[in-house]
This record gives sequence, C-alpha cells and structure tokens, in this order.
Amino acid sequence: MAFSVRWFCIASLMVITMLLTSVKASTEKDQQLVHSRLAEAEELLSSKNASMPNRSDNALNEHAVNNPEEIASMVDTSIRNSTEGRKLGYFSCGTGNPIDDCWRCDPQWQQNRKRLADCSIGFGRNAIGGRNGKFYVVTDSSDDDAVNPKPGTLRHAVIQDRPLWIVFKRDMVITLKQELIMNSFKTIDGRGANVHIANGACITIQYVTNIIIHGLHIHDCKSTGNAMVRSSPSHYGWRTMADGDGVSLFGASHVWVDHNSLSNCADGLIDAIMGSTAITISNNYFTHHNEVMLLGHSDSYTQDKQMQVTIAYNHFGEGLIQRMPRCRHGYFHVVNNDYTHWEMYAIGGSAEPTINSQGNRYLAPVDPNAKEVTKRVNTDTGVWKGWNWRSEGDLLLNGAYFTPSGAGASASYARASSLGAKSSSMVGTITSDSGVLNCRRGSQC
Repeated sequence: MAFSVRWFCIASLMVITMLLTSVKASTEKDQQLVHSRLAEAEELLSSKNASMPNRSDNALNEHAVNNPEEIASMVDTSIRNSTEGRKLGYFSCGTGNPIDDCWRCDPQWQQNRKRLADCSIGFGRNAIGGRNGKFYVVTDSSDDDAVNPKPGTLRHAVIQDRPLWIVFKRDMVITLKQELIMNSFKTIDGRGANVHIANGACITIQYVTNIIIHGLHIHDCKSTGNAMVRSSPSHYGWRTMADGDGVSLFGASHVWVDHNSLSNCADGLIDAIMGSTAITISNNYFTHHNEVMLLGHSDSYTQDKQMQVTIAYNHFGEGLIQRMPRCRHGYFHVVNNDYTHWEMYAIGGSAEPTINSQGNRYLAPVDPNAKEVTKRVNTDTGVWKGWNWRSEGDLLLNGAYFTPSGAGASASYARASSLGAKSSSMVGTITSDSGVLNCRRGSQC
C-alpha cells in the first residue's frame, strides 16, 4: 500500500510557566491576561477566516488521520522513501543528519534556497513555508510602525496574504517594537546574512499554518504590547502585553523551526500552546535561559491532547536551567539531541503527556541533586506512574538518569514516533553544527 507523507501530519487550531523561587506561579498565569489574549486570538482568527472563505472551522485539522498508530508504524518507511525521492546524489554530506544532508553540501544553495522546504522531518515535515511563492528581500531593518509597516521591512513581508520566501539583503539587527505576527505560508530564511531579532519583541505564529523559521539569531526578546499591530494587509488589532517568547506558537500547525540560535528571552525561547500541532524543532542551539520550551497551554486545556512535536538534533547548551521541553497532554518525540547543561531538569511534564526519548545524549550537571533528566511537575507518584515516558538508546553520562513510567510496549508510543533515531554515539556529529550556520554564497554551508 503506497504511503503518502501528507497523511501523517496532524494539524489544528499564554503561556503557563512554572514556579522558580517566588517569581512565577506554577500552573496558572494571571486570568485577566489569559482572557485578554484569548479574545485577541479569537478576533485574529475571525479576521483570517473572513479573508479565507473556503477555510472551515476544521481547516487546520484537515490532515488528521483516523488511525494514527497505523500511520506512525509506517514512518520509517516513509522517511526512507522520501529521502530516496530527493535524489541527494553527490550533495549528500554523509553527516548522519538527514536534514543537513538533504541540502547543505550544495555549493549553489543560494540559487536553490527552496530546496530546504523538501528537507524537513518529523511531525512538521509537511511545513512548506513560502516554497510556492516569490522571494521577498528584506532591505530595511527598521520597525517604526506596527500598523503600517514600510515595504522592504520584515514586518511588511510576513503579514502578506500570499506565500513568500523571505531573505535578507545584508547583515542586520532587527529590533521589533511589537510582536511580529506572521501570516500563513511564509519562510524566513536568514542564510547568507547575519540576522538578529533582538532587544525587542519577537515572533508570533498565531492561528496560521505552513511556517519555516531558519537561520536567525533570536535573543533578548522583551514583553511588549498594549498597542495596535497589523497581522495581514486587511487586519490590525489591539494586542495586550505579550510574554516575551522568542518564538510563540498559538493555535498554529505545520511549523518548522530549524538552525536558529536562541537565548535570553523574557519568557520561553520556543512555546507552543492552544492546540498547536505538526511541529518540528530541529538543529537549534539554545543557551543562557531559564524556562526554555513550553509545549501545552495548561493542565486543564485538553485540546492540546492532539499536539505532536518533534524535537531533534538540537543542542541544549550552557546557561540553561529547565524545560527542554516541559510538556502537557500531547505526544512528544525527543530524538538525537545533545543535552550538555541543565540546572534543575531537562524534560518535564504534567497532564499525562507521552514522551518518547530516543538516542539522546544527557550529560548531568555536577550538582548531585540535579542528576535526574525528568521531572513530573506537581503530580503524585500514583498518578504519573501510568504516564508513557520512555528512554530508548539514550546515553546517560555523569550520573544522569531517566525515570521511565507507563507502558514499555512500542505500540504505546506510536503517536509519539516521527522518525528513526540514530545511535546516541552519533549525537556529537549530528548536532555539531546546531544553531545558525555560516552560509556564504558560492560555497557549502
């Protein structure tokens, strides 16, 4: 039976942070802020539906499958078939990193930029971004007007209704005055330039689909808001205070975040909440941050049960404390990542997420009280013992240990399996070029 990769992706239509000392509440944010942001989201979604009349309430879930376990069992075959279909030939670098081997060894990558869209893996593998659109060259690093952005700016590019592949004319530091609210079918491609989104607001992917974020330095993001912000050529609206995430996904689907360097933001580096799904987070370099990644809005928000996220080939590096990721409800494939630093824990969760840890390298800190990779957040042992958390083929160093729970059978992890894991002995090689790549025209990245 022929298998189409398109059947596999599940899509659908803020952020709750944990207790660290007395700074933040453990399970709930201020309710007034939550209600305000939800109201803004509903208005934004309404405007998008009005501009896309053929999109039903279930449009973001149109690729859902009736039998995800059967689909998941065929993933390895589909990946092999897809890779063979790409005809990598002499372009294959042979690093063992299937994303990089798909495109990086092409010295003419600049003329073949959109090849990248065919190289994703995992739950976000169908994110095509702006592959089917024209190129948009960002020439202006300013962000003077969030309602009427100037042509040539990044904000003007991302709000357009048509697919676009967005590139940068030169090196630049973009300090956003307000959230960069993206429209569907966009690729932000920083290759060939040194591009920083820094010292201001950062990226919001809210109720849109098919987004690729590649090759950006995202750091020192601030909480902004209480302002009008444009989200499309036909809509702008009032935004209350945002959390200050590096990349915030809210009701988003088919999203791929690849080869970025992220650090030191006001809230999370990457957060995905409110029914976001079909996400791949790969080849990124995370440093100098407390609560790195939140996947799931709250323990009570059961719509996140459909969430599927692949976290692959990333390096969780110096200065990190916790949440790599912190999960709720959904299905999470953590595969072939390099964990070299944490202070509290690496992987945490509540509300019965399924976590499939395969082929990772976990290097525990010196602190004898922080050797455990895992943390069940505010949950009694009698409850979490039934959650499906497993470690398979992980390399545990310096006393690191992973506390498994739930079923051991592979079938229990079918919906949390998105690609074939490599041996943990290869993690150093696979993740050696995580973060922003030094891509220059006329030579391999």
